[in-house]
Amino acid sequence: MRHEAENNKWAKLEEKREFSALGSRCPHYGAPLSKGVLKGERLRCPWHGACFNIKTGDIEEYPALDCLPCFKVTVKDGKVFVTAKKKVLTSPALVKHKQHLGLGVAALACAETLRQEGFTGRIIMATKEKHVPYDKSKLSKVRLHRQAEWIDVAGHRWTRGTCLIFASFLLQAVSVDFQKQKVHFMDGSSQKYNQLLIATVVGRTRWVNTGMWRSSRELATGRNLVIVGASFVGMEVAAFLSDKAGAISVVEKREFPFQNTLGPQVGGVAMKMLQNKGVKFYMKTELCELKGKDGKVSHSFAAFVLVPLPAGVFPNSAFLKGTSIARDDSGAILVNLCMQTNIPNVFAAGDVVSFPVALLNGDQSSIHHQQVAEAHGHIAALNMLKKEKELHTVPFFWTMMFGKSIRYTGCGKGYTDTVVKGSLEEQKFLVFYIRWVNLWPVCALTQQCPGNRARSPPLRPAELLQRLHITSHG
Repeated sequence: MRHEAENNKWAKLEEKREFSALGSRCPHYGAPLSKGVLKGERLRCPWHGACFNIKTGDIEEYPALDCLPCFKVTVKDGKVFVTAKKKVLTSPALVKHKQHLGLGVAALACAETLRQEGFTGRIIMATKEKHVPYDKSKLSKVRLHRQAEWIDVAGHRWTRGTCLIFASFLLQAVSVDFQKQKVHFMDGSSQKYNQLLIATVVGRTRWVNTGMWRSSRELATGRNLVIVGASFVGMEVAAFLSDKAGAISVVEKREFPFQNTLGPQVGGVAMKMLQNKGVKFYMKTELCELKGKDGKVSHSFAAFVLVPLPAGVFPNSAFLKGTSIARDDSGAILVNLCMQTNIPNVFAAGDVVSFPVALLNGDQSSIHHQQVAEAHGHIAALNMLKKEKELHTVPFFWTMMFGKSIRYTGCGKGYTDTVVKGSLEEQKFLVFYIRWVNLWPVCALTQQCPGNRARSPPLRPAELLQRLHITSHG
């Protein structure tokens, strides 16, 4: 239920004859929470799955970083009164004694949680980056031509405050001495630690003899564009530029877009959407080499080749080679559900780790996803503070193409069957992914993705078919 007070919106919720009043817009992308899902004391955003406690406004599930403003509610003579300051009503988010810092969302969420939980000690951030934290998903999902400030995760708030936080830019770790609890950096300096969080994300394959675009303006109208890779970033960029570039070709080594995540059925629908806009696909095709002139892409060249940054990623953990920290064959750091490594007082989070995935029956896996990385950082912070909290989060993926949103909740690696409700041809469907005898992931287009389904015990396929009134599947 949504109400207005002097043109300012707020949400009123009734749970067991108790009332709560809080901000009506999700601080992540501004989704109307009046259209969300309420279960117990948890309110879920209808767009991207962020969850908030309706009693406190606290963020309980990412990708949003900020809390919701929560207002005083009183009931008198059968009427409900909400007390709030006008200034708070105009703010979609509330920062509860937190200091923003970090240059990856896992590190940022960890620092946020440490401050929120009352840690007053020194936090030192070291990164080889030179930019403040930014939302990488916005680079391709929403608008490519936005101002840089629009993708800033925390705004300028993170540089203010007096919470003994030290951020060092352009400082790259080259080795760690776990016995002496010391990190060594490329410039020759070193830093001792009491507890260490490794959140170095992933590295990217360097293509020899190529250059990089300096801005999206180099994708000028009328030019021919080749996009390498047909997963989330590649498909989103192709959709955005389909009415701007002269011609677009997508090169992908697999048979369908999104094949590893959404599968061939949904990938086929997405491919047809882009083909209808004139985009050409070259599937089962691999890129061998990119050549430029003097290491640069020439402005006079007729075609641009776009290699989305996720193409060819690997765990950024080479500086740990030769140490006793446990890593898998790909180089990902192995952690438990508390985000602890095999080294005392050393934690790891984000894209650089492989962790036990509940939806894969506890098998170790890496999930390169913003929401998951934030959950990692949050859990790592709680366990740094000896609160003994295990990870419990369900990945929520989404993509936008031509005004249509494809949403996917869960982790479908190794699924053995699918059940489709609706019509793939009409682009209005739910796809349920089955792994052996259990249902976990769900993908939706033009229908509400039942995110709460993934937090409940798995359904047997027969029970699923009965509930959905489906007589057969295959």
